[in-house]
Amino acid sequence: MSDEPEEDLELTSALVPFFVITNGRSLPPEHAYGHTTLVSASEHAATTVRTLTPEARQVLDLVMDGFLSVAEVAAHTHLPLGVVRILLSEMEDGGLIIARKPVPRAERVDRDVLNAVLDGLRARFGA
Repeated sequence: MSDEPEEDLELTSALVPFFVITNGRSLPPEHAYGHTTLVSASEHAATTVRTLTPEARQVLDLVMDGFLSVAEVAAHTHLPLGVVRILLSEMEDGGLIIARKPVPRAERVDRDVLNAVLDGLRARFGA
């Protein structure tokens, strides 16, 4: 046995309970971070990367270049959804990420209106 730390030990291993990763914080309300809520890094997030926990840094790296859903972040990090929601809540409180609801599906439009627009375009451009 040597006194050197084991290099393969990760902070997200089974040896580290999830309450240590989340700093003992509780879950935010369910509506705050649903499965399809989209998250992205804020503009100044890259300046504070050194002060983050390894798990928060991994989340920030994932959302640095665009939006990912909360479920996708959980899948990529191999962390439970509840833990990811807590991390995201903490990161949003710190101004590191931006969270928004997904764009809603388009509502059905009146087919007569679409036909009128199409007829107008044909009349205008002669298609």
